[in-house]
Amino acid sequence: MQPIFIISLIAAYFLLLILISFLTGKEESNESFFKANRQSPWYVVAFGMIGATLSGVTFISVPGWVEASSFSYMQMVLGYILGYLIIGTVLLPLYYRLNLTSIYTYLEHRFGNASYKTGASLFLVSRIVGASFRLFLVANVLQVILFNALGIPFWVTVTLTIVLIWLYTFKSGIKTIVYTDTLQTLFMLIAVGVATVSVYNELDLAETGLISYISGSDLSRIFFFDDVKSGEYFWKQFLSGAFIAVVMTGLDQDMMQKNLTCRSLKDAQKNMFWFTIVLTIVNLVFLVLGLLLTEYARQFGIDAHRDDLFAVLSSEYLGTAVFVFFLIGLIAAAYSSADSALTSMTTSFSVDIVDLEKRYPEEDRIRIRKRIHILFSILLILVIITFKYIIKNESVIAKLFTFAGYTYGPLLGLYSFGLFTSLKVKDKLVPFLAVLSPVLSYFISDYCFRVYGFDFGFFILILNGALTFIGLLLISRKEGPVMAQ
Repeated sequence: MQPIFIISLIAAYFLLLILISFLTGKEESNESFFKANRQSPWYVVAFGMIGATLSGVTFISVPGWVEASSFSYMQMVLGYILGYLIIGTVLLPLYYRLNLTSIYTYLEHRFGNASYKTGASLFLVSRIVGASFRLFLVANVLQVILFNALGIPFWVTVTLTIVLIWLYTFKSGIKTIVYTDTLQTLFMLIAVGVATVSVYNELDLAETGLISYISGSDLSRIFFFDDVKSGEYFWKQFLSGAFIAVVMTGLDQDMMQKNLTCRSLKDAQKNMFWFTIVLTIVNLVFLVLGLLLTEYARQFGIDAHRDDLFAVLSSEYLGTAVFVFFLIGLIAAAYSSADSALTSMTTSFSVDIVDLEKRYPEEDRIRIRKRIHILFSILLILVIITFKYIIKNESVIAKLFTFAGYTYGPLLGLYSFGLFTSLKVKDKLVPFLAVLSPVLSYFISDYCFRVYGFDFGFFILILNGALTFIGLLLISRKEGPVMAQ
């Protein structure tokens, strides 16, 4: 495929996003940037959240997991359903009742200023590393298939990418993101659908039937109850899925900021209900695609595995149409996650760290928010370039991404303690506890794996949250009034 065609495709894609920004961004205000004036249709939010949840990492990785793990990922997806139920019935009513812009403001109400700043800081650290890692992977793919041949250095690719994201988010933020994410979700699902149909036809499954073929494959096993030490053990995956959904959606400013743009609590709950159904189906489709791609590679003796599977087959074996949609889907999946991350980090830093609405006069707030938006854009560029030129070792970068996930454990402990106890805590000690819990979790997990062969897997999140909860009990006291819910 000619490089000029790929560049034209990417340019047209971003021009469409910028057009949406122009149409939705006629009102320039912080209320619009942070909350979209609470006028977003719930069904638009629900559909757009699919793309934000399924990042570029998911788009590339989930199909590649099937070869080694079969359909075991569905155990975690089933856990997501329980987690989203908790979000819809416990967390959303809390956020709407307190009329929050940043969800971490709850921690100030419940525990105090140090806990509040800790919660916001944990989110910011995790989002900076997480968003940078996701964009790094996608930028690498684009660099290999396109920009290296054109002699364009990696840092230029990254800088241009972030500048384009900044262009369509700087004016109206979440109000624009709600609609661009919807479009990007559509592109991503079309890409998966086209790839699935193409491989189905290549394998000539019309006579066998897709369902019969999947059920007869050794890769379609979903439930694993036989080895409690395995990371694929059902209850580990299911419970981890439930808690991951709670913390990475319900306790994540990025995801909740979209929900809080709905007109009412009832609309936000409808959004979560339909989002859960669609996300479950979409994850199953990703796994079906992974099975078909794996079987295709086996049948034709193609040496492509894990994260390389989808990219190699779409670019070299499945034809131009599939490759075009793969590119569009990859870009959509990556940037629907990155643009909302940039907006949510700007929101959290403005509201939680800078205290924009409390410390500055109204006439200065938009100007300061714009500066913060630029600051985080530059920070994303610097972190991604650091991954490429300084750290270089991809396994180290992956570990950084994994460790960023540890930061959600203290948030799980803080919110659980706040919602299910009426105890006060020594607020000034919370930041130290938020650092200690992930560190202890890491060493406990490493020890159990080395000595007993017990793989915590995603269950590490629950251990981390439990240690935080226990720590809060140790620094708690009963005196004074408290808002438990």
